[in-house]
Amino acid sequence: MDEDMNEGMDEDMSENTREDTGGGARDKVPVELEGVPETLLWNLYQRSVEAARPGSRVLDDPRAVELVERIDYPFERFGGDGMSQWHALRVACLDGEVRRFLAAHPGGTVVALGEGLETQFWRVDDGLVHWLTVDLPETVALRDRLLPEDPPRRRTVACSALDLRWMDELDAGTQPQDVLVTAQGLLMYLPPREVRRLIAACAERFPGGSFLFDALPRAMVARNQAGAMDTAGGYRAPRWQWGMDTKEYPKVATASPRIAEVRSLPLPRGRGLYAVAPISHRLPVVRSMRMSIVAVRFGPADYRNDARA
Repeated sequence: MDEDMNEGMDEDMSENTREDTGGGARDKVPVELEGVPETLLWNLYQRSVEAARPGSRVLDDPRAVELVERIDYPFERFGGDGMSQWHALRVACLDGEVRRFLAAHPGGTVVALGEGLETQFWRVDDGLVHWLTVDLPETVALRDRLLPEDPPRRRTVACSALDLRWMDELDAGTQPQDVLVTAQGLLMYLPPREVRRLIAACAERFPGGSFLFDALPRAMVARNQAGAMDTAGGYRAPRWQWGMDTKEYPKVATASPRIAEVRSLPLPRGRGLYAVAPISHRLPVVRSMRMSIVAVRFGPADYRNDARA
């Protein structure tokens, strides 16, 4: 994104999200969340740290930087920014896959489940994409306060990702093969049977479409469940329920006979020690601490001789 585009986006952000208090000055926006919805602030903070870094960085996200500046919340609870580059590499990997999908499906639809304060739409928007955000009502209310109003190509549905009625909210005429469902930072909070059910339901509803998600390694899930991952600032992440090691990604295909392909995506190259990110899934110690990024492609309606028969 060139300098002129950045300036235009910053102006648009300011115009659409400014809260006037008499003289037009912007006040801090207090945010009080707990449980899983509160995790959106951790994700936002980590992105903003990397995006605000001078010089070389692995993620450009000026909206994330401005959001952190505007939100009244003790971000120090998250115990520093030691994970910011690692998190940004994960996000950059997901962004890259979304861009590849949109290049292959001009005017396609991205359904972002549990999006929180993710600003991916503005990072990957090609001017044609249709975007449907699906999130809990309290999160949608916060998005409405902090982010620009939904333009014609971007809409929001306030419900759980497990409430499959969101599938009926896609624009009329949307072709199932032109749908990409994403689940960033979401599936680890769901019971394994619900993860499987969600993927299977998407495979059935969107033949020829795709599903993109991240998964925590089992060792990290176990540490969370044991209460061993509290931050120095006193923050405790909600209980994680599901995880998957890199070598297990082929098992995703067992969720539905309509799943045609499952790919594990390499992370981009980072700075310093993170230069090993593209091969981190091969390093025994590192792979127990990294997220798996998995892209799933659904077969067409008649895949495997019409599995519904």
